[in-house]
Parts: sequence; structure tokens; C-alpha cells
Amino acid sequence: MRKVRGTKAKKYAKHFLSSVKVDEIPEILTKLEKVAFLIKKEKKFRNIIASPSFSDEERVEVISYLCEKLQAPEEVKKFLHFLSLEGVITELNEIVRYINTLYLEAMKKAKGVVTSAVELPESIKQKIKDSLGIITGKYVELQYEIDPTLIGGMRVKVGSTMYDLSIKGQLGLLRDKLIKG
Repeated sequence: MRKVRGTKAKKYAKHFLSSVKVDEIPEILTKLEKVAFLIKKEKKFRNIIASPSFSDEERVEVISYLCEKLQAPEEVKKFLHFLSLEGVITELNEIVRYINTLYLEAMKKAKGVVTSAVELPESIKQKIKDSLGIITGKYVELQYEIDPTLIGGMRVKVGSTMYDLSIKGQLGLLRDKLIKG
């Protein structure tokens, strides 16, 4: 099995996105994420679909059976068969990550994580969401986490961008400025 990184994973993600209807992507993505999780966590399953001692037909049969049990749409089965024949199915996790990223970009959506020291009131959550929408130009879906070590403030991560508004983060910036002189 070949390793797929960066550009190659993106190529397979684009191939997938070009072969399905946009409104079907969220459901299909959920099924692909389940298979990617199974490949990552279950060594026996990963060995079956990656081992050269199994023929392409046997791997396709295993994938078909799995898709049947997951009640996965035909598009999932076809895509997994394609990845198996290409020898990159064990890299499904990376490919799914790119599919998700490209889909969110196309839909002008972004996912983010807000980490705060305490539970935030709904009014603050809405203000954060609205502000991030203005900053990013996208509809932002947020997940909230609590980290008591922050002391106060919050950290917000949207995509690969981090906004550190925590007391801990601000003290770290101040320390760095003092060290630099």
C-alpha cells in the first residue's frame, strides 16, 4: 500500500467530490469517517484490506460487506473500491480530512473550537459566532470546550488560525516581549 500525503490526498478528495451530489456529501462523509476510523483502530481489518496476500476481488468483497452493514450509499462503496484498487485505502483518514476541508470551503463554511475557562452564556457564544463570520467571511460552526487552566479569556481556533485571547496566552506574549527587550 502506498502512502498518500498532501497533494495526492487532495487529488483523491477532489475525485470524490466530483463524483457525488453536493447535498449528499454530509451523509456520505459520515460513512467514510466511520470506515476511516475502523481502518485506523482495527489492525485485523487494516491488514485484510492492505495485505498483498489478499486479491483485489477479496478486498472488494470485504468492502462491499462492510458497506452493506453500514448501510452506506453506493457512492461510498464505489469510492472505497477505487481507493482499494489504487492501493491507498489505508490512507482514507487523510483523504477524508481533505474531502471535509474542500467541502467546507465550497460551502463557505468553517469549523472552529472555542476553549474557555468556564461555560459561556448563549449571548456570548452568538457574538463569537457572528464576529468569526465577519472575520472569515464564512458560516462558522463552533464546538465549545472548557479548560480551567486558561484562568480567564478564551482561545478560538478556526481552521489553522488560532486567536488566543486567554490570560495565559496574553501573559505568554508579555513574557516574550520582555525577554526580547
